[in-house]
Amino acid sequence: MSRSLWWCQAFKEKMKVITCRWRDLHAKEAQLKIYMEKSGRILKENDKMRIQALKKASKERERRIQKESEVLRAKRELEALRNKHQKLCNKVQKYSIFTKYLEDVVKISQFEEIQEIIWRYKTLMRVHKDLLQSQQGHVEMSEQAKVLLDQYTAEKEAEILQYQNELVQLQLRFDQTQNDILPWQTHWADIQNTNAKKALKLGTIKMAILNLFQCVSMQLKAHLNVPVDDSHRQLNMIQQFIQDLADISMEVKRKSIQNHQLYL
Repeated sequence: MSRSLWWCQAFKEKMKVITCRWRDLHAKEAQLKIYMEKSGRILKENDKMRIQALKKASKERERRIQKESEVLRAKRELEALRNKHQKLCNKVQKYSIFTKYLEDVVKISQFEEIQEIIWRYKTLMRVHKDLLQSQQGHVEMSEQAKVLLDQYTAEKEAEILQYQNELVQLQLRFDQTQNDILPWQTHWADIQNTNAKKALKLGTIKMAILNLFQCVSMQLKAHLNVPVDDSHRQLNMIQQFIQDLADISMEVKRKSIQNHQLYL
């Protein structure tokens, strides 16, 4: 029993020690966490400051490079201006003789100043340029007109050639038509001759019918109201007269035979 109590007491003591150590570990862990967070913030701030310093250094380097470039460009421009100034000085020195010449011209001319001579020269040059441009414009217009004339001439020549070809074709067709018409003209002449003969024959027949009709009228001793040119009615009247005459003749013959038989 005492041994069990001893083990229980030892276990409790050991648990107290473990609990104390566990508490110390938690405390140290919390301190370590706080330290890590603080260290992280410090590192972030250091990184931020380092980045800002790098950016600042980069900007300073860019500004320095830009300034050096501007200085170099300014030196080049200054050198170019010096060269230009030297050239202008050389030209002034070179053309100084013309100044003396213009001064002499002013003395012996109607101009009072050198500037008037320069203005007059510029005016003359401008007029000369305008004349050259006008002449060039006239030349271009003349060339354009020549091109248009050549084009128009070519078009008209092509049209004339086309019309000539069409005229040749029409002439061929006309000749062919003339050749085709000749037999028909001959046939038409034959038809006209035949019609003339038939018309003459018809006129003769109508005249004969009219004569017979007049004879019938005289035999009948009656005025028959039939137009002179109505051959059909005249012919019908003649046929009717002949038929009546035949009937009368037959009747006379029949009666003569009857009378002869009676006498016998």
